[in-house]
Amino acid sequence: MHLGLRRLGSTPLTLKSFLTYGIFLQHVEALEILLQGLCGVQRERLRTHELCLKSAPNLGAVASEVRLLCDLEQTEPTWTVRHVGGAMRGAGAEQISVLVRTMVESKVSKNVLRLFYALGYKLDHELLRVGFAFHFQRGAQITVTVSSVNKMLKLHSTDEAVPVTPGIQLVEVTAPASPENYTEVVAAVSSFCEYLAPLLHLSKPGISTRVVPTAAAATASLMLDGGGTTL
Repeated sequence: MHLGLRRLGSTPLTLKSFLTYGIFLQHVEALEILLQGLCGVQRERLRTHELCLKSAPNLGAVASEVRLLCDLEQTEPTWTVRHVGGAMRGAGAEQISVLVRTMVESKVSKNVLRLFYALGYKLDHELLRVGFAFHFQRGAQITVTVSSVNKMLKLHSTDEAVPVTPGIQLVEVTAPASPENYTEVVAAVSSFCEYLAPLLHLSKPGISTRVVPTAAAATASLMLDGGGTTL
């Protein structure tokens, strides 16, 4: 699980919680059926071109990294810039099942890449994320994304992207919060994820996860009953 801080335009910094997991491709359809029943909403298609830029040495003693996200599902692609800061440290951070770090995020124009190049940033790598997402309210405004992570064989060639980990897709569960209510949001996200336990074992980014022994059986059951009713 990951907590981050986010700023959209002039809005106050907020917290955002993340849980992540890799799921085998053969279980994705069953997960979608399960999520459809749990969320009670239709999925949204996801296709995002992500560019990671790093600052040149002359811009400061500490290297800076930003990510430019282009939403390719829109009729007119939209751009977002995101900066993720350092993780929270100390005994408190070790006692919670979350990773806490600052995150600043804002919508930007399509000329943003040219701007960062002019500022001295260099392209480090780029990815294409393709999949689907569910957005719903369940004790918090929760988003679940399931996507394949692909790398580009040629610069900006999204049509020629190939999977980084063939046969495995990334699952992320996120929810925004404020410093005043993040404990409630974390509890809501954790509670929701208990329903995914037959298929997934979600954890802090960077913590190794185990194969869920019930995944195959849960997949077979879900494919037979079509996901059941909304909870």
